[in-house]
Amino acid sequence: MLQFTKAQKFGAKLRLALIGTSGSGKTYSALAIASGLGDKIAFIDTEHGSARKYADVFDFSVIEFDSYAVENFIDGIKSAEAAGFDVLIIDSLSHAWVGKDGILEFVDAEKAKGRSGNAFTDGWRKATPLHARLVDTILSSKLHVITCMRSKTEYVMQEDARTGKKAPVKIGMQPVQREGMEYEFDVIGDMDMEHNLIVGKTRFAAIDGKIFPKPGKELSQLLNAWLGGEAAPVQPSKPADAQMPHVQMPVPRPEMPQPAPIPPNSPRSMTASLPG
Repeated sequence: MLQFTKAQKFGAKLRLALIGTSGSGKTYSALAIASGLGDKIAFIDTEHGSARKYADVFDFSVIEFDSYAVENFIDGIKSAEAAGFDVLIIDSLSHAWVGKDGILEFVDAEKAKGRSGNAFTDGWRKATPLHARLVDTILSSKLHVITCMRSKTEYVMQEDARTGKKAPVKIGMQPVQREGMEYEFDVIGDMDMEHNLIVGKTRFAAIDGKIFPKPGKELSQLLNAWLGGEAAPVQPSKPADAQMPHVQMPVPRPEMPQPAPIPPNSPRSMTASLPG
């Protein structure tokens, strides 16, 4: 007979995904948030050494990959655990999908080796469980894990509130990873070009839909309190000119107008007071 036990939250580890276009501040924000989550930070860098440019601002250890095969990411996560780090940053997880030796190249290679030439039969049959292993390794890790993912880029015409003129603005689209990958995380933060983190999907209700300009230790403190089971008040400021990502943001419902009070001697008031 299976037995259920009372659910309790203790010692929980964060799973945070930062999604944005190039230049939105994903790397810096990941390091700033990680610095408030733990003392020992490990960094898997797939961006050709870009993380090292912040070595004079943050204290962290880095490893750089030449191949973005899923097995390398899995080994990196396990190695960070074994070394006793508190937080692991993966920048960028998108390379495990579209990079050299990533999942898409793996599928093409398996298809080329297969006799049928069918990508589904020869490629995805092996690639799908491999990608599932990566997801499981992230979710089961004993570390706080922050991943950065690139987003597909699109330009839209938006009106500048100060000048009244329209200008092209770069916005992020869906993350470059397997469809639905972002929903494996506790918190999804969309980064805009003003370096604002806009919280989309999250299990932390108090920060749902909030905007954190240039996020760092303020957000870390809230996340630490939540992971420890405390209810933390949240009052982040909202920039007036923050650019909102197009798909991740919840749409606020307009408040319904309240009816005006009925004067005591009006015909409606007298009618309402009649019996039957």
